[in-house]
Amino acid sequence: MNWDQVQGQWKQVKGEAQSQWGKLTNDELDEIAGDREKLEGKIQERYGKSKEEARHEVDNWLSRH
Repeated sequence: MNWDQVQGQWKQVKGEAQSQWGKLTNDELDEIAGDREKLEGKIQERYGKSKEEARHEVDNWLSRH
């Protein structure tokens, strides 16, 4: 799955995102609305990760779908 597909199917995949990053709230996931940069930013904020670490986590998550 590529990011355009994730964005188009955000309502279906946001539950999987919440399973991966449990510290993200439903409201935050609704706000992200499939925007990769927003997702990476929230991961950085909630988990204290660097931009590169957050990008790597999203890449890994994406590769499993």
